[in-house]
Amino acid sequence: MQPEDITRLFVERSNAGDAEGVAALYEEDAVMAYPPGGQTVGRAAIQALWEKVLANRPRFEPEEPLPTLRSGDLALTSTPPRDGAGGRAQVVRRQPDGSWLRVLDQPEFVTPTAG
Repeated sequence: MQPEDITRLFVERSNAGDAEGVAALYEEDAVMAYPPGGQTVGRAAIQALWEKVLANRPRFEPEEPLPTLRSGDLALTSTPPRDGAGGRAQVVRRQPDGSWLRVLDQPEFVTPTAG
């Protein structure tokens, strides 16, 4: 029931191999900036992507969230990743039932290298 819950639920569901459960954390028309250099649009496409990723049984570790920024029914959540990806950020929206779902997901920010 808090924006920060989504990151915890993502880790739990991913580690359980639950692609459908991961996709349920996203709005129907959500946009995810993944795979690197591309975008995955819509809950069904996000689920299909996670089915492929989770087939390899990766292990995700919880990451300490940075302070959440809120404006009405929108919130920006972020974490400094343990894997050196540079940063992660998500825009989430409060749903009519009070829960939160991801609208935009940038799972990796990589610092550009100089020319």
